[in-house]
Amino acid sequence: MRKPKIYLETTIFNYYFDADRDAHADTVKLFQEIRVGKYEAYTSAYVMDELIESDEPKRSNMLALIYEYNVTILPVSGEAGKLADVYLKEGVIPVKHRYDALHIAAAAINDLEYVFSLNFRHINKLKTKIMTGNINIIEGYKPVSICSPMEVIEHEEK
Repeated sequence: MRKPKIYLETTIFNYYFDADRDAHADTVKLFQEIRVGKYEAYTSAYVMDELIESDEPKRSNMLALIYEYNVTILPVSGEAGKLADVYLKEGVIPVKHRYDALHIAAAAINDLEYVFSLNFRHINKLKTKIMTGNINIIEGYKPVSICSPMEVIEHEEK
């Protein structure tokens, strides 16, 4: 069985280390599922740019997750930039949050199936899900499912 290809957006790395947030436990569980081979995990140079802006020791801890869980880093891409600009032009995501558009575009141009995000302001929201899916089809890409770890991880039933 083929593993789903997933894109880990910046918030996923943040929530891994933020035990006070509701999604922390489910985010840790997502990484455990990556470790056992349930998903083929990707992130991007755009996420790396955002993680590098974090303060220490959190920065080093978040960057270490990428290597610990063997997450593939997708490079900066002009193709992703063009698709992100369409999202911005169409008002899907505010222009000042271009990185959010780049995350979805990077996943789309690399034929990934999911974007995992806990950014409910610009990425993981109904408007973004619908509009990026439609734009992707118009631009010749497949729609990407945007979801949170809570929606997909396996919970053990007792």
